[in-house]
Amino acid sequence: MAEPRPWTVLPHDPIVKHADNLWSVVGDVPGMALRRRMTLARLRDGRVVVHNAVAVDEATVKAIEAWGAPSVLLVPNGFHRLDAHPWKARFAASKVYCPEGATKRVADQVAVDGPYEAFAGDDTVRLETLDGTGKSEGVMVVTSGDAVTLVFNDMLFNQPHLPGFGGFMMKYVTDSTGGPKVTRVARLFLMKERVAFQAHLLKLANLAGLARLLPGHGDTVEGDAVATLRAVANSL
Repeated sequence: MAEPRPWTVLPHDPIVKHADNLWSVVGDVPGMALRRRMTLARLRDGRVVVHNAVAVDEATVKAIEAWGAPSVLLVPNGFHRLDAHPWKARFAASKVYCPEGATKRVADQVAVDGPYEAFAGDDTVRLETLDGTGKSEGVMVVTSGDAVTLVFNDMLFNQPHLPGFGGFMMKYVTDSTGGPKVTRVARLFLMKERVAFQAHLLKLANLAGLARLLPGHGDTVEGDAVATLRAVANSL
C-alpha cells in the first residue's frame, strides 16, 4: 500500500445545499488550477454517502456530522484516491465502494468493501456503473422529491477555461475546459467502448425528473440537464 496521506485541508468553498438530501463542496487540487467536487447524499435513514471525499475544515466536518452520519465512502475511480484514506481513518465505520475496474488502484490507498454493485442504497440514492468504461467509473443517482441529480466524476467535465499556462494546457492539450464534455483524457484512459458509453448517457438523459448534473470538476448544470447530457452524448 502506498504511503497514506494525512487529513490535509486545502482551500475549499462553503457547502452548497442543492436539496435537503444533497450537498456538495468544491475544493482545490494540489498543484493544479483544476478544482474537485465532493458530493454528499443523505439516505432516508440519516446515513451520508460521500462521493469523492475531500478533507475539509472542522466547521464543515461538524456541519456534515450534524446533518447525518458519514457512513459510505465512494471512491469514483482509480485516480480520485487522494483523500480516501484520511476520510476512512476519520470515519472508520464507513463502508468503502468503488467501480470494480478501479479496485486495484483504490485498494492501494484504502481497503475496499466492494464494487458499486454491492452498495445497498434506497429509493433516493443508487449507483450505476457506466457502460463502456471497463467498469472503471460510475454515476450516483440522487432523487430529491421530484428532481433527479446525476453525480459524475471524470466522465463528465463542465470546466470553464482557466488562465495561465495550466489553463492553456487544459484547453489545447487535454481538451478539459470550455463547457460540458467528455475530455480527451477521459476518452483515452477511461472510455473503452464509445457506442456503449454514449448509449448509457442517452439512457440517463431519459430519466424522469432529471434536473441537475454534478460533475467531478467544473460547474453544476441546472435547468437544461437533459439537453446538456444528450448534447455531450451525441458529441462522442
